[in-house]
Amino acid sequence: MEGYFESNGTGTELSRASVFEPGRYPVRGRFSLSGGNPHVADDSSVVRGLALRIDLPNSEQWRLATINLPVFLDPTPQDFYDRMLAFAADPATGKPDADRKSHYLATHPRTAAAMAITKTEPVAPTFASSTFRGLNAFEFTDTTGRTIPVRWTLIPETTATPAPGRGPDYLFDQLKMDIRAAPCRWALTIVVGVPGTDRTDDATVAWPDSRRTVTVGTLVLTGIATATADSVRETNFDPLVLPDGIAPSDDPLLAARSAAYAESFRRRSGEGDGRGAIEAGGAA
Repeated sequence: MEGYFESNGTGTELSRASVFEPGRYPVRGRFSLSGGNPHVADDSSVVRGLALRIDLPNSEQWRLATINLPVFLDPTPQDFYDRMLAFAADPATGKPDADRKSHYLATHPRTAAAMAITKTEPVAPTFASSTFRGLNAFEFTDTTGRTIPVRWTLIPETTATPAPGRGPDYLFDQLKMDIRAAPCRWALTIVVGVPGTDRTDDATVAWPDSRRTVTVGTLVLTGIATATADSVRETNFDPLVLPDGIAPSDDPLLAARSAAYAESFRRRSGEGDGRGAIEAGGAA
């Protein structure tokens, strides 16, 4: 997938990052569904992802990994690992063990609370009409050295018009039709946290709706191609590849995500450490 990010310049108030200077910056990205089996039929209940690489002046990049949930389900990497085990399908039945799941949720109240939050938000019918969020907190630093905690949200500006019929790849088929018909657009909105008040180390906790938001530009996707064995080897959407002016917070998930994405890239490419070989790449 390719397109551009059109910065409106308002983000310069929040961060000195070059991406917020007025202008148009090329984007490469990838849509995805959660799970490790690429042959599973599309399902509206499965978590959707939108990963982006924004190319900036002076060889900088901003890589974003976003999903369509309002909060993440696990506060730490260990919790994520433990939940995967607890929710894994029983080989005898092909389904997760209900008692094991219930016990896990009873002993992990933050995950149980996050799951309850995700059920309150309706699922959009298409990728193009989905809201995508970077659920981890980051830090913005402006030209004076002031640092603030932030999260970001991609809010769709495209109207959902799903075609009739639901084939096994209906979400991706619809996405291809949508982008070929007209560019798909999302407003990039920064949520400004309150230092010392809003949690930056726990992505299961939603910040209050009253927090200030700043729309800093528009993501416009203009072209799409089906992933191939070669294209998925070209880019690692590591969320810790950041331009000057944007830095990771103390969220423990960030380092784990970076390491997991690097390992995934290493296995796909069969070489390197998952970071150094990707600078020239891009996937549609």
